[in-house]
Amino acid sequence: MITPYRIGYGFDLHRWENGRRLVLGGVEIPHEQGLLGHSDADALTHAVIDALLGALALGDIGQHFPDTDPRYKDADSMEMLRTIMALVGNKGFQVGNVDSTIVTDAPKMAPHLLKIRRSLAKDLLVTEDDVSVKATRTEGVIFPVTNGLLAMAQVLLIRRSI
Repeated sequence: MITPYRIGYGFDLHRWENGRRLVLGGVEIPHEQGLLGHSDADALTHAVIDALLGALALGDIGQHFPDTDPRYKDADSMEMLRTIMALVGNKGFQVGNVDSTIVTDAPKMAPHLLKIRRSLAKDLLVTEDDVSVKATRTEGVIFPVTNGLLAMAQVLLIRRSI
């Protein structure tokens, strides 16, 4: 049976690090710290990439962009997203919508959410109305989030033809 839809889920968590930029969904956010990672550590885009790969049953971001490969040192996660979107298209799918959540106590995300939605929508080849980016705070209750930032994403892929 050919399924017309595929759903994927992605999750990413990065630790805060002094001297790094904070990039989420391809947008640089002013903050005193950035996220530690081999690439630009864009946790939101990484979660979206994992959701896309999960929907296609193609593994995870680490299999496609290993942190042991020097080509991906400080890599632009939006470029990685464009590479994965080419796979989505080659497999005969397109993005229906994305729903995501950023979990962090700081910085305040509300002023940046629309710009992040627009940035992701552009490379996901959808309208900003098809991309939801929410943010919530933990008030310091969840230990890892007080030391970093967590992002989750779900994606619906639609088969272009059956």
